[in-house]
Amino acid sequence: MKLYYAPGVCSIGIHVLLEEIGKPYELEAINLREGAQYKPEYTAVNPKSKVPALLRDDGTLQTEYPAIAYWLARTNPFSNLLPDNIDLQARALEIMDYCVATVHMQGFTRIFRPGNFSPDPAQEEAVKARGKEIVQKGFESLSASLGDKQYAVGNFSIADSAMFYVEFWAARVGIPLPANLAAHFDRMKARPAVQRTLQQEGVA
Repeated sequence: MKLYYAPGVCSIGIHVLLEEIGKPYELEAINLREGAQYKPEYTAVNPKSKVPALLRDDGTLQTEYPAIAYWLARTNPFSNLLPDNIDLQARALEIMDYCVATVHMQGFTRIFRPGNFSPDPAQEEAVKARGKEIVQKGFESLSASLGDKQYAVGNFSIADSAMFYVEFWAARVGIPLPANLAAHFDRMKARPAVQRTLQQEGVA
């Protein structure tokens, strides 16, 4: 397998899952700041021009965070990345999708890329403020879902990888986390797979 990633972006969660699984894989960094995702060398691999993307051992490409995470979990059942219980599986997928589609795409994208939401530079701060509101509301929802559990659905799962990367971003931009999410973030950072990932990506 080969993971196409960029340091510190959402692909860090997939990187963590690969480390948790423990099978051999390769890494190829895509320099998003220099626009490498739009250059022919990468669009020939992934026309979507985004990361993460996972080149599977059969030569096919898997894209989109939830799909990659789900595929890794189902093809590596002994890694216990999804619970056996169907209701808990659905809950893990629900939490992961909320992290990606709402907290990330609707919230943090407004903070990181306000120009995607308004071409008017005068609206930039308002767009960022709206993004922060969405992120904070998202963390309130995730906090209520987590409750007093150590991980999203009891044991570590693919949902925790998504929670980790949005928590990681919150720490980077100074958005405070609810107490139980802050404890979850600390718990994630203590996992050897996460420590190896942070070191490999140079964002420790």
